[in-house]
Amino acid sequence: MESSLHHDLKRHYCGDTGQVEVSLSGYRIDVVRNGVLIEIQHASLGSIRHKILQLLKQHTVHVVKPILARKRLVKLSRRHGKICDTRMSPQRKTILDLFGELVYFTQVFPHPRLVLEAVLVEVEEIRYPRRGAPRRGSRRDFRVQDLKLLRLQQSVCLRTNQDLLQLLPEDLVEPFDTQQLASALGIPRWQSQQIAYCCRHCGALDQVGKTGNTRLYRRTA
Repeated sequence: MESSLHHDLKRHYCGDTGQVEVSLSGYRIDVVRNGVLIEIQHASLGSIRHKILQLLKQHTVHVVKPILARKRLVKLSRRHGKICDTRMSPQRKTILDLFGELVYFTQVFPHPRLVLEAVLVEVEEIRYPRRGAPRRGSRRDFRVQDLKLLRLQQSVCLRTNQDLLQLLPEDLVEPFDTQQLASALGIPRWQSQQIAYCCRHCGALDQVGKTGNTRLYRRTA
């Protein structure tokens, strides 16, 4: 079932001149506006990789990736029940969290007919208690009834591999390793390793050597 977040974003990108839920080339397209196919993907980018590759053969495609920057949690007594509690989630995300998704999308991006837009959003997550034991591998004791859009914070459009470099610190001394990148961005090293992986596979960074087992990187010209 489509969430309110997905529905609201479709209406936002549709505007007054677009069309929603258009059948084209054997696929259902979220929005078609001024000849551009717009896909809004809250789930993993990897799950639409094949679809986007096929559409890019003949069309210009704009992929919108919402990133949940802030989330207000609304707990219900049961599904469609009364509100029991409301609080802000301590989890925060930034534009850099896009790289966690781009890891599975480097076979698609960059492409001359593709725009990848990361959108920071504030949402309200409505949840209710889960009956029975959680699914295997899941610790969640609740189910999500809906996600509602509260506010659009910021968006960044990426068209080329050089656009990825705009998300890196300008004063980062080259060559650098992922620990230095993590320190410059104030993020964990595992996340800087994702960034380096994506930038290297997209052609934005070159590996220029090693210090021991640590890889060294430099921005591509």
